[in-house]
Amino acid sequence: MKRSWAGLVIVIAVLAVLALLPLTVNSYWLRIATGALMWAGLACSWNILGGYAGYINFGHSAFFGLGAYVTALLMGDPLGLPFFATIPAGIVVTAIFAVIIGAPTLRLRGAYFAIATWAFAEVLIQFATVVDFTGGIGGLGLPPFLDERFFYFAMFGAAALTYLLTWALFERSRFGLKVKALRDHEPAAEAMGINTALVKLQTFVLSAVTASVFGSIFAYWVTFINPRSVFGGDITDQMVVMVLLGGLGSLWGPAIGGVGLFVVNRLIWMNWGDTAFYIAILGAAIVLVVLFLPNGIAGLFARRGARSVTVLDKAAGKLVGGAGGQR
Repeated sequence: MKRSWAGLVIVIAVLAVLALLPLTVNSYWLRIATGALMWAGLACSWNILGGYAGYINFGHSAFFGLGAYVTALLMGDPLGLPFFATIPAGIVVTAIFAVIIGAPTLRLRGAYFAIATWAFAEVLIQFATVVDFTGGIGGLGLPPFLDERFFYFAMFGAAALTYLLTWALFERSRFGLKVKALRDHEPAAEAMGINTALVKLQTFVLSAVTASVFGSIFAYWVTFINPRSVFGGDITDQMVVMVLLGGLGSLWGPAIGGVGLFVVNRLIWMNWGDTAFYIAILGAAIVLVVLFLPNGIAGLFARRGARSVTVLDKAAGKLVGGAGGQR
């Protein structure tokens, strides 16, 4: 009980600090804070599928890019729609693509699924490069809106909602137990009566649409996008490393890894004017995590013995209820 109250107090304090941050920093640092919130949210969206469901997605940038392009196309000529009207449209388009791609690829596991999702992102890059309505390699411009506080609070709200949704669905609901059960042992989860195909697809779509929201905000924020800037594989690579560093399958791990690595990236750029050294830091971070922090930084704060009962055992107790599987 005390642990829960302590966690709640910490969350409220962090939210209060973030809400008051625009009043205490200049526009440059506010822009850095906006980027940190975006990457924390993107890492969380990747963790929904990669951490909780155990499906490593190397094409997650595809959904980030879909949200960005839908916003750019709808806000530009001749439609000229307001920004907030483009976010639901981006969610719908991304959800449709996620169902079309997820239904067949989620039948695969491991490296096969990772390669299939990577290929999907590469196809979108090539498609956006050759067709006319996306602007091709020249990209698309968006109407400028020079208000850093607006974009900060937009990213803040999107990140907060993403973590709240993740907490509610994957830490406090039966749906989360089903997802973790199929991650730990999919045949056993099916034997308990869980429709694993449907659960996986729902998780895949949720992971995709949350990324698309950040893509929409990002496009309006930077006012210009091209295929590589929103579909590029390096975007997914950074999400993966952020989640691994923070803690795969944990709620707050993506926030720790996302904020930490992005701030390091910006500090390197400030001091040396080049982020090439950042690639070396990413590689070193992966090595250190694999050797010394297999559960990420968040794992250091986990209570010892918390995993003595597997997630599958917990799910079996709650879902089966001792009277037979739910079918």
